[in-house]
Amino acid sequence: MQGLTHRWIEPARENGGTGGRDRLSDDPLIDRILRARGVADAEAARRFCEPRLIHLHDPSGIPDLDRAAERILKALRASEPVVIYGDYDVDGVTASAILLHMCAAIAPGAPVSIYIPHRLEEGYGLSSEALEQLASQGASVVVSVDCGVGAVEPARRARELGLDLIITDHHTPPTSLDDLPDAHSVVHPRRPDSTYPFGELCGAGVAFKLAWRLATLATGSERVSPEMRELLLDLLALSALGAVADVVPLVDENRVMTRFGLARLKSTRFIGLNALIEAAGLAGDDINAEHVGFVLAPRLNACGRMGHAREAAELLTDVTPERADVIARQLTVQNDKRRAVERTIFEQACIMAEDAGMTMDDRRAIVLAHEEWHPGVVGIVCSRLVQRFGRPAILMQRAEGICQGSCRSVDGVSVCEGLGVCTDLLESHGGHDMAAGLRMRAERLDAFVERFTTFVNERLLVADLKPSLRIDCDATLHELTPETIRRIEGLGPYGRGNPTPRIRVRGLRVTHPPEPLGAGGRHMSMHVAGGGRTVRVLGWSWGERRSAIPAGASVDVVVKPKLNSWRGRVSVEPELCDLSLV
Repeated sequence: MQGLTHRWIEPARENGGTGGRDRLSDDPLIDRILRARGVADAEAARRFCEPRLIHLHDPSGIPDLDRAAERILKALRASEPVVIYGDYDVDGVTASAILLHMCAAIAPGAPVSIYIPHRLEEGYGLSSEALEQLASQGASVVVSVDCGVGAVEPARRARELGLDLIITDHHTPPTSLDDLPDAHSVVHPRRPDSTYPFGELCGAGVAFKLAWRLATLATGSERVSPEMRELLLDLLALSALGAVADVVPLVDENRVMTRFGLARLKSTRFIGLNALIEAAGLAGDDINAEHVGFVLAPRLNACGRMGHAREAAELLTDVTPERADVIARQLTVQNDKRRAVERTIFEQACIMAEDAGMTMDDRRAIVLAHEEWHPGVVGIVCSRLVQRFGRPAILMQRAEGICQGSCRSVDGVSVCEGLGVCTDLLESHGGHDMAAGLRMRAERLDAFVERFTTFVNERLLVADLKPSLRIDCDATLHELTPETIRRIEGLGPYGRGNPTPRIRVRGLRVTHPPEPLGAGGRHMSMHVAGGGRTVRVLGWSWGERRSAIPAGASVDVVVKPKLNSWRGRVSVEPELCDLSLV
């Protein structure tokens, strides 16, 4: 079925009722939502609705993790200089902070520091030059977080320098053990020899697992002290920031860690994190994944995109209240600048893509480069292009004969695989199925565009270009009560792998012409009625479509169940995903 903006993927027929099976919930709508998520029985429903820390997997199951933890603990006890080598995005910064806090708790005053490369001057990941600098400054152990699984040459250089290099990463690893870097240890849940039951941790998640094992080793028992347990719970808050920002699937233990971590944000011990929450206007709120993804993470990312991520790392580690307030305000200013730059690049990229025929059916990939584009912002713009045009997007800055930038993709097309078939045209690349980075010589751009486009065209059908909207289940307006919606909110955290439920309500009538909302009427609100009940529905970025929805029209709508609280009054106010005129 086609809506105004999306191709609708119908809910499974079995979601219409229990078919004689045991109910997963005493609320029929919750029952249908759980079944749409693949929850098959009452025990699975309990684990989904009530995740517990006991559901986390043993850290020692990750290859090389115990070896890494033992070496770090030895260094801490001997006061050997340890450097945590991070990355400039939220996942890398939070992973760095997690390990620094744990090391400081185990060995207060030990020489442990964080090194984060400059996005523009050094680029992503481990570099031989940086390792040489750290060795000259006396480092004994270097622990990478959120990077390094492909750093074969830097690992070789580390051995020459006498550094014990411990790599912790979650990006796509080599398919053969022989191709792993020759480091002291390579901690990765998806190594070719791994039997770890869950491979979708983010960088901060891997760092948390290492911190957890450090805690038990330092304690000498699987049961850590109450003080150490409280620290680990606080570190889950940092892990949650990394997981949501890096858009890893919020399933299995990611779901457990993120759920407990988000709950911990409201009472975190970390001064800088509290300052960030205060500056974002979220103090006292119950912070959810949406707050992290759209409010907190962009601020933390802003300095790494527009300058140097060291301020974000400082904010999340050892900082005074006064300094924390200064940094939090600076991040807000930098984020505002980032949004302005993003808007300009997006407008330019849309025009360039259309002029180059990259928005047509026969060219199902967008690959562009521009001299004035900021390489720290192009990744966000790629995501917006994917959302608008329904196809993978690669944007790069062209400077001094080099093109460098980011990729974002759609389900079913792995950009990591696509870059792999273009390896001979690239200087470097790496990432995930859905997001990656790349660097190439400018004279190879045209050849790369053609080969990558061919790769995408072979995997992405024309019919797939229109964005799809997967419907969880059908419901009536009467089923969308405040109590039920609160229970739906309790099924979070929502994100990749566990998206906010999309509920279809059929046979409604638009009671009045939709009204404009926001500056310039960018958004809209409309009232729909059915079964003797009327509900206000909000349509974000739907303002330009108001004229297509006349009063009195019969519609089917797909909505996200939402509540609106105003002056103590709570009302049902769903968010419009799409509608179809019947």
